[in-house]
Amino acid sequence: MIYYLLFFTTHDVLKAEKVLKKNKVAIELVPVPRNLSSDCGMCIKFDGDISIIKTLLHPSEMDKCLSYDGKDYKPVNL
Repeated sequence: MIYYLLFFTTHDVLKAEKVLKKNKVAIELVPVPRNLSSDCGMCIKFDGDISIIKTLLHPSEMDKCLSYDGKDYKPVNL
């Protein structure tokens, strides 16, 4: 499953990227997909077990987390 982690600011994205990469989580920094809204233009794309994200990042640090099945985006509760 592919996940998009959206944040409030670019600073928050970069901070999360640092934490995830330090813990060797394979992520990609990408522009926020056009049909999603976010105050920040960048987000983290993650393909894997969402439990690692739940362990390393606090939900209050993110605007939202969405799963993507190739067709639809669905909210994920962290």
